[in-house]
Amino acid sequence: MYVCMCHAVTEDQVKRAIDAGADTPRQIAKGCKAGTDCGSCVRRIQALLGEHGARPCPTARLAAKLGLADPGVDAGSDPVPAPASEPIAALRVA
Repeated sequence: MYVCMCHAVTEDQVKRAIDAGADTPRQIAKGCKAGTDCGSCVRRIQALLGEHGARPCPTARLAAKLGLADPGVDAGSDPVPAPASEPIAALRVA
């Protein structure tokens, strides 16, 4: 099944990236560009990271504590790219 339609990235490709050590959407994006165009696949990438035991990033944990994280999405990784209109954008750390 495709995760990223913009770059034709499949779920298996994302899982292989996670198995190879990627533990954030940014790291997955560096390898296969998933999540770098429209961003609609980032939540699925986050879910796959959570399902495969990727470590949570501090920004996502803080957002979850403040109630800014989507409860249907694993708060285990930072979103890439987050539209400026989303509250989480204010919590990003460079």
